[in-house]
Amino acid sequence: MYATQALTHLVPLAAEELDKNKVTPGVLGFLVFAALAVGVWALMKSMNRHMGRVNFEEAPAPDAVAAEPAGDKAASPGK
Repeated sequence: MYATQALTHLVPLAAEELDKNKVTPGVLGFLVFAALAVGVWALMKSMNRHMGRVNFEEAPAPDAVAAEPAGDKAASPGK
């Protein structure tokens, strides 16, 4: 038996009031949407945790390195 058939037995049907041409998502549509929402929430939480661990130090601009005089590099061996 399919899951959709099992769910239709759980939902009471209004035989005369139900329009056969109208399509509604029903319980299965809600469950799928809720599962997607929980998955996106978990992915965003994981992404925030991983982004917090990133240690990013920007490299000096090439123009700033080229503008330094050559004598300053020789005078400071710690750099």
